[in-house]
Amino acid sequence: MLADPAPLTLADRWRQRDLAVLWHPCTQMREHPDTLPLVPIARGEGPWLIDHDGKRYLDAVSSWWTNLFGHAHPRIGAAIAQQATQLEQVMLAGFSHEPAVALAERLLAIAPRQAGRDPLAKVFYADNGSAGVEVALKMAFHYFRNRGEHHRTRFVALENGYHGETLGALSVGDIPLYRRVYAPLLTEALFAPSPDAYLAEDGQTAAQRAHQAADALATLFDQHPGEICAVILEPRLQCAGGMRMHDPVYLQRARELCDANGAFLIADEIATGFGRTGTMFACEQAGVMPDLLCLSKGLTGGFLPLSAVLATQALYDAFLDDSRERAFLHSHSYTGNPLACAAALATLDIFAGEDVIARNRSTAEVMRTLAAPFTDHPHVADVRQAGMVVAFELTRNGDKRTPFPAEARVGLHAYTAALKRGVVLRPLGNVLYWMPPYCVDDDHLDLLAQTTLAAIEEAVACA
Repeated sequence: MLADPAPLTLADRWRQRDLAVLWHPCTQMREHPDTLPLVPIARGEGPWLIDHDGKRYLDAVSSWWTNLFGHAHPRIGAAIAQQATQLEQVMLAGFSHEPAVALAERLLAIAPRQAGRDPLAKVFYADNGSAGVEVALKMAFHYFRNRGEHHRTRFVALENGYHGETLGALSVGDIPLYRRVYAPLLTEALFAPSPDAYLAEDGQTAAQRAHQAADALATLFDQHPGEICAVILEPRLQCAGGMRMHDPVYLQRARELCDANGAFLIADEIATGFGRTGTMFACEQAGVMPDLLCLSKGLTGGFLPLSAVLATQALYDAFLDDSRERAFLHSHSYTGNPLACAAALATLDIFAGEDVIARNRSTAEVMRTLAAPFTDHPHVADVRQAGMVVAFELTRNGDKRTPFPAEARVGLHAYTAALKRGVVLRPLGNVLYWMPPYCVDDDHLDLLAQTTLAAIEEAVACA
């Protein structure tokens, strides 16, 4: 006689309900529920996600890099609740409200600065990171159109870069997995070699690699005189491209080249901003101020969707005219939503009231110590770090020239192995990375390091 099947747990029931109705992002749905585990979450608590059966998962990727101070942070939650009793939403066209104004003031006060340059002076809100990139691209293009420079229509982006998945943002992205299918719909950008230090030749330093890539960017400007309206890049860290990192000197060279050629510099700090890389903004490590700064993700502490694009006064002034066609008519229904702005203000209050950056640097040192032994692992080709981001490049025999083939699915195996052990390590191809909330302690990090090692061992054994 066959034994009765095990009764469904509460989490199992939620999986069934989910798969009956939901289409998940960045997912081949055929992989659910067998190849790719689906984890229904009931609540969050600090660095932990807790499912409906009470199993706890250490959120080592900060829920797609959004969460800064831990899940269900009481201070941010209380700010949203209080705002909800006063004003939940009003259109920002022709109207204003205190949270939007106060947040803009505070963002401009902490934005990157550069000697000899007028500071960033205006804030435009959008709904998410991709939307913020769309805003910046349109602003840069429209600025030159308003000035009568109709030939400036080209954008330069970096190879292996990622800026979102709406069509404009995807046009300046260079990750085939996201871009290839939609290529016929995209505008044609120019792609400059990445300054990625992992691509350095034997004997070449990260700074030398950055200078080499900057020289190639200079050549691109020479080949397209007067055509380029802006260069867009992720400062210091190409996140979705595999957490690839570069020397800050590249940002300095890119700033100089944009100035010399009359183009704007757009810094996509959607993932790198708000303390992730060791400074409030990654641009600070190069002493560089962009003309347009895109912020999102950690802006609200991971509570609500919101993005902000910070622009210079000169760029803003080019849109002032009697003609509405010269105005920037881009809009979102929830632009500057009061609840999201309240969450962002509470997030900035935490930065102001606690020495978050100094604490992060201490945590980053612990992470560095725990990651150091992985450099000797036979299947780890590179261990790299930028502040509270650590990445592990998995290859056969630790050789850059022999990556694991895609069909080996090493990253996926590592992900499922870590989940079994109660840690979320969502891979980027064959790259595992740590980007935990800032509230992690030494015990959390010890668990993270032990689980990462076990996940790697299990994954390469399957390859």
